[in-house]
Amino acid sequence: MPPLAGFLLVLGVATSGLYLLSVRLPGEPRAGSGSLKFPSDLEELQELAEFLQYYNREHHVYVLLLFCSAYLYKQCFAIPGSSFLNILAGALFGPWMGLFLCSVLTSVGATCCYALSSVFGKKLVIYYFPEKVAALQRKVEENRNSLFFFLLFLRLFPMTPNWFLNLTSPILNIPVTQFFFSVLIGLIPYNFICVQTGSILSQITSLDAIFSWSTLLKLLAIAVVALIPGTLIKKFSQKHLNLDKSTLRVHLNGKKSN
Repeated sequence: MPPLAGFLLVLGVATSGLYLLSVRLPGEPRAGSGSLKFPSDLEELQELAEFLQYYNREHHVYVLLLFCSAYLYKQCFAIPGSSFLNILAGALFGPWMGLFLCSVLTSVGATCCYALSSVFGKKLVIYYFPEKVAALQRKVEENRNSLFFFLLFLRLFPMTPNWFLNLTSPILNIPVTQFFFSVLIGLIPYNFICVQTGSILSQITSLDAIFSWSTLLKLLAIAVVALIPGTLIKKFSQKHLNLDKSTLRVHLNGKKSN
């Protein structure tokens, strides 16, 4: 089977399975079920969160299955917008369960993307991004002796597009074990911020709630964690990595996206 046909088959099966999960909800149909789609803005995210919070009371396992399936789908096929799902996880499952879920799903989904790229996508990635692949290849080889720290640096680096790293890692002969754990550890600060934001938004019912001690402490935690990537980047780049100041900014220009 040609690579493109094989990829389209996998995509079709995964899309069909996710669609069936979203339309065959257990129990009586409820208003708002039409909101079961990937949100593209905060308004759609709020509508989806309200519906799933209500549905989660009676069908927690099904909501968990649906969320995990949707998250893995986005990660496997390098579809931008996982930050919305991170926020949704905080609203549905709370800050710590949400963080655990997002960290695990990000790692598993990124590894599935790695596998799909390895089997179906190497030629396409090289064809469409030859300069970026070559630039990243040079930096990987320069840091081969400290590869895990370099991968961790890339995940913490706020301008690195995660989808591109997922697609190119098998081309660069990055071991899947190091790839998996660099995603798991490196994206914890990013996932934490998103999940905590969702948790806070789900608990705010009035203006007074914004100034409660619980909310203020969570906002403080978000601010502290937001400083972690910069600190770690500086530490890793000075002690372990062979980097210049502008290479990654020039060749991997883009916003952080899962």
